[in-house]
Amino acid sequence: MSIFDGSMDIVLAAASGVESVIKRELVALGYPPVPSINGRMTLKGTFDDVVKLNLHLRTADRVSVCLGKFGAATFDELFDGIYGLTWKEILPANARITVTAKSVNSKLFALSAIQSIAKKAIAENLKKAYRLPVLPETGPEYNVNVSVTADTAVLDLNTSGAGLHKRGYRVKNGLAPIKETLAAAIIMLSGWTADRPFTDPFAGSGTFPVEAALMAMNIAPGLNRSFAFEQWVNCPDRAKALKAEAASMIATPDKLRISGFDIDAKSVKLAAEHAALAGVGDKIHFQKADMRTLSSRYKGGYIVTNPPYGERLLSYEETLELYRDFGKVFRSLDDWNLSIITAFKNFEKAFGRKADKNRKLYNSQLECRLYIYKSRGLNN
Repeated sequence: MSIFDGSMDIVLAAASGVESVIKRELVALGYPPVPSINGRMTLKGTFDDVVKLNLHLRTADRVSVCLGKFGAATFDELFDGIYGLTWKEILPANARITVTAKSVNSKLFALSAIQSIAKKAIAENLKKAYRLPVLPETGPEYNVNVSVTADTAVLDLNTSGAGLHKRGYRVKNGLAPIKETLAAAIIMLSGWTADRPFTDPFAGSGTFPVEAALMAMNIAPGLNRSFAFEQWVNCPDRAKALKAEAASMIATPDKLRISGFDIDAKSVKLAAEHAALAGVGDKIHFQKADMRTLSSRYKGGYIVTNPPYGERLLSYEETLELYRDFGKVFRSLDDWNLSIITAFKNFEKAFGRKADKNRKLYNSQLECRLYIYKSRGLNN
């Protein structure tokens, strides 16, 4: 008997600011929209759903299975609650157990102690269940996350392994890269559709154009990567079949107009390499170019970009000048839309126009704003 054989609580980790996008994705995949509570979105499903969500979600951070929830105001309560779970239905005897932890507004706040207690409780339970003096831990990794919020502990088993932003195509990072999951969320928030031109004038290592092409071709973002559950022996072997199903859903649009530009030649070369690895190399035009030369014969296009900001890349004065020039370039384009993420506090003033919409997002741990400018043309 395994917990993976029937219905389970599937947990999606949602980054702050993109919860609405994940809900939109869930509906598109045939699931009900679920609320986000403390960055968690929980829905009922089977192991097939675990696999499908890992394969197809573009904006969630990871997919986990909820193992249990109980009050834990003391370390004794934490130990007893974890020990009381039926770990033999969750982990094989040789499981290599890792524990991560977080604590919010709780009496238990020492993360290393939470991890240590949790690992000990799991080990003691398994040793008794399998009648072993010592756990070998020679098998596949099972990562258990213990989250203690307001003196309530929740245990999740991470089925994804590495975060879902690890698509497998970005083998090298350029300067100040943006996570693939966040890039996908911004594209969705921009309103872009595959029949419209798309460009990134600060393309860097190519994440925005690549994510746009993956969406346009309906290529599942997890199709070319592995997941933690694929190594597990106590769950259904469904990855191969469901990956084949995802591959059969790939579309070939008649006409895609996706481009990426960057002033740095090495970045342009790297972006092209990433696009090729993602299987969309022939769908994107990359070129070395200064943003100030940006122009287009098309109307109704979309610019989606993550320009330089912060002293690590440019000084305040250089950033100010860059955004002033970018504002002039954008106003010269005919009927285009813009979505731009930046941490620069005076962006709208420098750009020369107040955004139609803006929202707070986090690029890694850095608080940023996504500014969305809608075309003022009549056909948008």
